Amino acid sequence: MLYEMIKDKNYMNLMSKHIQELLLFLFEQEQNFGILCKIEHLTFEPELPEQIRNDFRPMTLFFLAGYTFESARLDNNTLIFEAGFGEENIGSFVQVPMLSIMQVIVDETPIFVNLASPSEVVSNKAPKRENGVENSMASFLSNPENQKFIKED
Repeated sequence: MLYEMIKDKNYMNLMSKHIQELLLFLFEQEQNFGILCKIEHLTFEPELPEQIRNDFRPMTLFFLAGYTFESARLDNNTLIFEAGFGEENIGSFVQVPMLSIMQVIVDETPIFVNLASPSEVVSNKAPKRENGVENSMASFLSNPENQKFIKED
């Protein structure tokens, strides 16, 4: 029963909303926090050099404090923040889908654990920007809530 529940779409939506509401609360409280997330679903813009990407573990902890915290925002079910990486402190915007956040940590204590087990987390990798219509449609289709607007023949 538990296995079916954590893969249920309604449960995943509930967890995603809960993560988003918790992050909004932390931002309102101006509380620094860490997120433990699945690195495979994250997007870096600009892309990080391969030697830096290879140093990430499958579950990676990011701590949002200082400029990283100040740059953070929620957009389209995604946490976005700017951080510096490597010895050269290479700046990159990190895009983290809500369901790839497995834990939220404050003062070294997990205050949230995500048990949802999506079979496939929607990737935030941006489509090529060569065609605005394709980019717009891909963005529209990436939101599962928009599926109700698609007419099936």
